[in-house]
Amino acid sequence: MKSGKVYVVDVDLEKYFDSVNHDRLMSRLSKAINDKRVLILIRRYLTADLLQNGLVEQRQKGTPQGGPLSPLLSNIVLDELDKELERRGHTFCRYADDCNIYVSSQAAAERVMTSVKGFIESKLKLKVNDLKSACALVSERQFLGYRIHNSGDLALSPKTQVRMKRRVRELTYRNRGRAFEQVISELNQFLRGWLYYFRLAKMTTHLRSLGE
Repeated sequence: MKSGKVYVVDVDLEKYFDSVNHDRLMSRLSKAINDKRVLILIRRYLTADLLQNGLVEQRQKGTPQGGPLSPLLSNIVLDELDKELERRGHTFCRYADDCNIYVSSQAAAERVMTSVKGFIESKLKLKVNDLKSACALVSERQFLGYRIHNSGDLALSPKTQVRMKRRVRELTYRNRGRAFEQVISELNQFLRGWLYYFRLAKMTTHLRSLGE
């Protein structure tokens, strides 16, 4: 932000974990894994039967959500996107299927969005969610619960604050049937984790507003 890249290409992938192409993923893995037994196990993991609406069907694409191997396999797929963005010299940050590319103008953002979308959909066989993706000022978007100001300072996004207040209300709701000590314990556990995750944001003002 301080270098002038105050516009962001905010790319959101549509149903990413459900859309991973098995053949492309296995082809990528086979270049690094020589043991065919491991490849067979991964293929079986990917195509394991899926229970949907009371019916069992074989998974044709995507990685099992909640499976311990899925984040790793999904990251391997999007490593191709990382390498392509590096090759083009872009400044970017990606976490799982959330990707932000930083540029210096709205025109550059729109140009990059068109180009990157073409690469994702034609090369990676994935779909960009046009409704959730955008080209905008960085300060108008959120990334992993944070909002980034043009100065480079981190703050809480409005959605993060709303979700936090909602969760506190749920934990302290009088009709939950919990002992007072248990409520305090659960609240402390949540707040410790929440504050640790958002510790990079300037919190003083936010914490005052959250107490209101």
